[in-house]
Amino acid sequence: MSLVLRVDGDRWRAHLRQVAAGEPGLVPVAKGNGYGFTVGRLARKAAWLGVDTLAVGIYDELDSVAHRFDGDLLVLTPWRPHGDAEGVDAAISSRVIHTVSRLEDLGALLAREPQARFVLERTTSMLRHGMSAAELRSAGQELAGRDGPHRLEGVALHLPLAAGSHLPEVERLLTDVVSAGLPRPAGTVVWVSHLTGDELGRLRAAYPDFTFRPRIGTDLWLGDRTALRATATVLDVHAVDRGDVFGYRGRTVPRAGHLLVVSGGTAHGIGLEAPLGDASVKGRAATFVRGGLDAVGFVRSPFTVDGKQRLFAEPPHMQASMLFLPSGARVPDVGDEVDVRVRYTATAFDGVEVS
Repeated sequence: MSLVLRVDGDRWRAHLRQVAAGEPGLVPVAKGNGYGFTVGRLARKAAWLGVDTLAVGIYDELDSVAHRFDGDLLVLTPWRPHGDAEGVDAAISSRVIHTVSRLEDLGALLAREPQARFVLERTTSMLRHGMSAAELRSAGQELAGRDGPHRLEGVALHLPLAAGSHLPEVERLLTDVVSAGLPRPAGTVVWVSHLTGDELGRLRAAYPDFTFRPRIGTDLWLGDRTALRATATVLDVHAVDRGDVFGYRGRTVPRAGHLLVVSGGTAHGIGLEAPLGDASVKGRAATFVRGGLDAVGFVRSPFTVDGKQRLFAEPPHMQASMLFLPSGARVPDVGDEVDVRVRYTATAFDGVEVS
């Protein structure tokens, strides 16, 4: 009786194989909540796909994937001379590829770990992490003057999700990579994110001397939403009349119907909404409507009952939610399952069932 992610295994695996076959050099990304699946499960699935490298978000995630995937492990969060990067298990250190996004960190990493494997991150229009063109050239000069067992694995580009082609920006950045004079062949390996298959194909055709390694998370694991279904269990059903008092806050029922108690609450991510950044007129209007409904106590929930998305009777609890079902709707029984519309990257499921 819990919040469960149910996966049509045949359909999901077929999609994973299709993406892997169409993306040479694929680097699956397993980070955070593992896109709803957990990072451990995704590590095993990456091994099943036969890829040679898996990307994680932070150093703390290495322990969850290292014994499930025996290839290289790319850490997307940049290395810093303090914190979690210091705790990498010596047994897997030779498999770990660090991301270096500051010139001063390059020297610090190699001083601490002479055999380090790393990629140099070039800043993009995201302006999150990365070196400028001048800093990348300085890094190339520093590496050219260093002898040692360190291994440059390429250059990383983390592109934004903005609509429109990324090709003009990538072409400008590749000019910076060429002018940096990085040791070859590693200097011609580019680890990229958020490029379409068409964009990658055009880049490979235009830059045959370069190797492009796409890091893919959402489009790989969640690319076929028809294979995924989130369900909650009906835990209790109560018939109510108008004016009945209920809930933590002593609210009154607006009209006759039923209160449903279903699994799934704030501990799972239900009712917690991340900013979407939709600046369109439609997006602003939707935000205004949601705010108006909230002000009078009627907030649409992600739970679907009898074919309709039902209202929260009150704000969701930690592990369960109360819904209002008006008279005339089909009332489910205790133990029945109802569909839930979730944001997979922000939901902690009690279980994942793959057929």
